[in-house]
Amino acid sequence: MTPLKPQGHGRSPSTPGALARCVGDPGRFLAERWGKRAHLHQGVTVEGLLGVDDVDHILATMALRAPALRVIREGRTLDQSAYTRHARIGSRTVTDLIDVGRVYGHFAEGATIVLQGLHRYWHPVSDLCRQLEHELTHPLQANAYITPPVAQGLRVHADTHDVFALQTHGRKQWVVYEGDQAPGPDGSDGVPTLDAQLWPADCLYLPKGTHHAARTVDSASIHLTLGVRTITWGDVLRPAIDRAVAEVNPDEPLPAGFAHDPGGVAEEAARRLTDLAGAIGQADASATVADAGRRFWTSRNPSYSGRLHQLLVAGDVYDRTVVRRRPGSTCEIRTVGRHVEIVLRDRTLRMPAAVEPAVRAAVGAERFEVGDLREHLDEAGRVTLVQRLIRDGLLIVVDE
Repeated sequence: MTPLKPQGHGRSPSTPGALARCVGDPGRFLAERWGKRAHLHQGVTVEGLLGVDDVDHILATMALRAPALRVIREGRTLDQSAYTRHARIGSRTVTDLIDVGRVYGHFAEGATIVLQGLHRYWHPVSDLCRQLEHELTHPLQANAYITPPVAQGLRVHADTHDVFALQTHGRKQWVVYEGDQAPGPDGSDGVPTLDAQLWPADCLYLPKGTHHAARTVDSASIHLTLGVRTITWGDVLRPAIDRAVAEVNPDEPLPAGFAHDPGGVAEEAARRLTDLAGAIGQADASATVADAGRRFWTSRNPSYSGRLHQLLVAGDVYDRTVVRRRPGSTCEIRTVGRHVEIVLRDRTLRMPAAVEPAVRAAVGAERFEVGDLREHLDEAGRVTLVQRLIRDGLLIVVDE
C-alpha cells in the first residue's frame, strides 16, 4: 500500500507557510516551543480571516444552530435556551436555531459570543486550518471569541489541546501561567509567566495544559483559537499493543477463586506478560507509524469549494483538457488482487489493476493534459479515468 501525501495549497516557494505565518521561524518553534512552552509571535497576516463584518454576516445569514454558537459570561456558559428559538425548516420544527437578536442582547450586557467549529464552514479559517494540518500532520479545529469591552468570557483554565490564538480585531489582555505557576485550587495566587496585550496580527501559542485567562480592557475583541488535537505516542502504539494482547488469549477467564489467593496465579500472569512483551517486541515499528500516518491523511475533510462547477465541466473533458490535483486532496493507492483501490476519506474507488500506472501518473502530477496519459490508456480510457477522478474530488479542470 502506498499512502500519498496531500497536494499542497498552491503556495509558491517564496511564500511562508501557515506555520511560519503563525510562529515566525518554524524550525526554532518546533525545536524549542512545540508542546513545551508558550510562544508569542507578532506580525501575523490576519486580514480576511474574521472581522466584525464577517461575524455580522455569519450571524445574520447562516441560520446557525446550537452548538455552533454558545454564549459565556464571567466563566459561565449560558443555557442554550437563553439564546435559541423554535423554527420550522421544511416540514420539521427545530428547537435549537440561534436567536440572533437575543445573542446580541447578551453581548450588549457583557457576554462573549463563541462561534464553534469555524473550520467546518468559514472558508478563510478552514483553509488556514487545512494548511496547518498539512504542515503539522495533527488535526485542527477552530473557534472564535467575540468579547465586548471590559469583559471576560472564561476564567483561568487550561485546555486539553494545544492552541494558537490569533487576534483579528481589537485587543485583549492575556495572562499565562506555565508549569506549577498557575493559581492553586485553594484560591492562592499564581505567578504569570506572560502578561501581555494582544493586538491584531499577534499570535499566541499555548501547549495543552497551560493555564491562562484573557479579558478585554477598553475595546471589543475578536480572536480565533486554532486547537491542535495532537496525535500522541499512545494513539500510535495502542493498535499494535491491542494486536499483541489479542495473541495471548486475553478473554480466557482466570481460575475460579483466584481472588482468595492472587499469588497462586502470579506465575501464569508472569508467563503471559512475557508472551505479551515478546509479541509487542515483534511488532513492525515502521508499519505501526505508517498506519498512523495513513489514518491521519484519510481522515482529513476534503474541500468542497468549487465542487459543483467541477461536476458540471467534467463531462466536457477531452485530450487537450488541462487538469491538476485539487489543493489539499489526499488519497491512498493500494493494489488488492486484480484491482487497484484509491482510498479517500469517505469511500474507496475500485478499478482494474491495469489502470494503476495511469492512476499514479494522474494523482502524482502537478498538472497535465489528459492526453499525457496516452502511454497508459487509450483515449476513451484516459478520458473516463480523469472524469471519474474529477467527480470524486481528486482532480480539477484548470480554467485557462
